[in-house]
Amino acid sequence: MLVVKKFGGTSVANKERIFNVAHRIEAAYKNGDDVVVVLSAMGKMTDVLIDQAKDINPNPSKRELDMLLVTGEQTSVALMSMALSFLGIPAVSLNAFQVAMHTTSNYGNARLKRIDSERIRHELDQRKVVVITGFQGVNKYDDFTTLGRGGSDTTAVALAAALHADACEIYTDVDGVYTADPRFVQNARKMKEITYDEMLELASLGAGVLHNRSVEMAKKYNVQLVVRSSLNNEEGTVVKERVKVERMLVSGVAADKNVTRVSVIGLHNTPGVAFRLFDMLAKANINVDMILQSTGRDDKKDISFTITEDATADVMKLLEDNAGRLDYEKLDYNDHVSKVSVVGAGMRSNPGVAAKMFECMYNSNININMISTSEIRVTVLIDEKDTEKALNAAHDAFGLEE
Repeated sequence: MLVVKKFGGTSVANKERIFNVAHRIEAAYKNGDDVVVVLSAMGKMTDVLIDQAKDINPNPSKRELDMLLVTGEQTSVALMSMALSFLGIPAVSLNAFQVAMHTTSNYGNARLKRIDSERIRHELDQRKVVVITGFQGVNKYDDFTTLGRGGSDTTAVALAAALHADACEIYTDVDGVYTADPRFVQNARKMKEITYDEMLELASLGAGVLHNRSVEMAKKYNVQLVVRSSLNNEEGTVVKERVKVERMLVSGVAADKNVTRVSVIGLHNTPGVAFRLFDMLAKANINVDMILQSTGRDDKKDISFTITEDATADVMKLLEDNAGRLDYEKLDYNDHVSKVSVVGAGMRSNPGVAAKMFECMYNSNININMISTSEIRVTVLIDEKDTEKALNAAHDAFGLEE
């Protein structure tokens, strides 16, 4: 049995936790499994490296930042291989260049194109545990690239798909996928299983347990995931195409505070204006989520949309630089907002979910700024200060408590 095991940064944050993970790997190896391990950087190492970079240069090039950040994962895999060797388990650490993991050239947010599996297969044939850096790849110029926050999940799923692994286990500091973040919702319940579609929505909306691109890839290649804790032996949550349990109306609620609302005010109300605006953002690789257009007086209109908070400076500069082309009256943004969403495949056949969501926001005296829906999701944009209150209100309203 070939197993890919991914461990997050908190799971390898120090010597004690590294050996805790090493013992888990040892157990699987001694059980006869072929084991490929994917690691994130230790603890908060990525944040430390970013701070160091910005202390030297407040605006470092994305290429050089990637060159620096990949050292975090390389430290993790080397130390883990040393720990396994100390336990008598043959192991080898490999970085993205050694594998190799081919990506696009978009530094800081590259996408995996293909993985060469020959080196990994060779090491597995020697009965070694192969410990691989997550989060990184190599582009056509032989430069290191990084896959963006949560990219180690994507690395693990891509490896599982490329190697046709029997299992892909994602270990983290929580013991599965919950109906809400248990740090903010006390009666949140762990789910035994969840569909790819529901997990993708939750991951995209701030659930934080899995990276959304990893779920997209798992669905595409039918890689069954298990999310479980690295700190205990409890059963986790299985993410797969179909689930056996009876479909609830809503499976979970999620919140995302990494949001900025941008408003472009006083645009001409003529054909092509929205196209010019969003085509410009797309060409700059800016992801836009919620969109609201409203028509005012004097044949003018306003367009508001949400982006990730860390893209705010780039978006505002892009819009200011193209003021003449867009011909708007003024720009405005608010980064003190958050998105709160309810997600569930049961929505497909049950009307009234949106109304219930709006009702529980009203009952909690929470003002809704924007609304977005899909077949299995309802999202509202609210003031950031109301996030926890909104999470708990929605969780209670849809009966998700234990």
